[in-house]
Amino acid sequence: MLLSSLFILSGCKDKDTTSPSLNAVPAAAEARTDSTQPVPFWIATDTHFLDKALEDGGQAFQTYVTGGDGKMLPYSDELTEALVRDVEHKKPAFLILSGDLTNNGEADSHKELAAKLHRMEAAGTSVYVIPGNHDINNPWARSFDGDKQVVAPHINMEDFLRIYADFGYHEAVSRDKDSLSYVVKAAPGLWLLMMDSAQYAHNEEYNFPQTDGRILPSTLSWIDEQVKLAAQEHASILTVMHHNLLSHTSMAVSGFKLNNSQETMKAFRRDGLNLVLSGHIHMQDIRRDPPADSIDPALPVYDIATSAMAVNPHQYGSMTFDPSSRAVTYHTAVVDVEGWAKANNKTDPHLLNFKSYAEEIFAENSYAKAMSRLKESSFTEAQKQAMAEVMSKLNVKYFAGNAADSLEEIRAMPGYKLWESMEGGFMSGYIRSMAEHAELSNVSLEMVLTTQ
Repeated sequence: MLLSSLFILSGCKDKDTTSPSLNAVPAAAEARTDSTQPVPFWIATDTHFLDKALEDGGQAFQTYVTGGDGKMLPYSDELTEALVRDVEHKKPAFLILSGDLTNNGEADSHKELAAKLHRMEAAGTSVYVIPGNHDINNPWARSFDGDKQVVAPHINMEDFLRIYADFGYHEAVSRDKDSLSYVVKAAPGLWLLMMDSAQYAHNEEYNFPQTDGRILPSTLSWIDEQVKLAAQEHASILTVMHHNLLSHTSMAVSGFKLNNSQETMKAFRRDGLNLVLSGHIHMQDIRRDPPADSIDPALPVYDIATSAMAVNPHQYGSMTFDPSSRAVTYHTAVVDVEGWAKANNKTDPHLLNFKSYAEEIFAENSYAKAMSRLKESSFTEAQKQAMAEVMSKLNVKYFAGNAADSLEEIRAMPGYKLWESMEGGFMSGYIRSMAEHAELSNVSLEMVLTTQ
């Protein structure tokens, strides 16, 4: 389940292949231990990669894409190749991929994605991954052949560990025995707490992928031990998980925030964990608890939900960590598909003008879904069109995290006033939630990690 589907739209080094001691420090980390300069790194999420060999562009695939939640699946491979090129050119120290790596957990998609991640690491960028709710034991794995969807092989937990062993698990200083969570030393003074928040044990029994998330009680206890180990090295910890710690919308929707978010927040505050990088909800949003204007003395904890790489505007979080001050910066950056296309002599006009094409497709999809929802309403056709125009424009801005920049203009549109005139209803509630004033910037943040 994705927020976009609810809201109308329904990341040269050779690794040892043997597993080292849990306390071993990777060679790349050792090479960076003397650095005192800010460390650049990226966070990307919800790549939803689909191996191109699994789709033929036929009717079944086109129907699946059109009826979906805004993912740019026809250009999944090209998007990922563009990300590889960006990594090779800009050379962040490491890339975090926080789950929903694949469309629906197809074995071939996982294998092909891992091959691309190996190329990133060959260029000098370490890659650290965790699974999302789409990635493991997913009975919805499909390929597309003409007018048919065909059941495709999917992977289990052991397969995930094998395929992604080189992307965090071999470097881990500790592994949680009850989940795919682990800790890795990513930079001088910085440990990554890579949390497996997905629930996939019963997917095959249910015959659908469970979308909600939680952190197991035993895993919370394991976290306490990792914090103590990090404190011995005076290291800060940055926490990563697929599901959200905080609510990123005022609407009453379930499945995005952790089921046990209050218990997890209590544990994080106890351990001094004050920054979470998440995804899952597909839109770009930054929240803080307690709010900045609150008199609550509790430790402020930030949750940055980076928007889905697979969804317009196809962006990631570009970050830095300063070992001397523990300062962290975050800002969004768009993957350069057009640059990749030109460098590889592509002739597809959609790729050569990808930014405008992707936004146009997303806007058109938003408009069409709004018109569909308004079909049975009593508004005139002209009024419905005006309302759909608002939905289209606002949804584009909302998913990019910059709706605040256009609120005055959007609120002045005739269609917006019509949405306001509606009493109750999901759609009008969604419009109001998108048009709320943002306490923080949703696309940039500067803060300091705590130390124990």
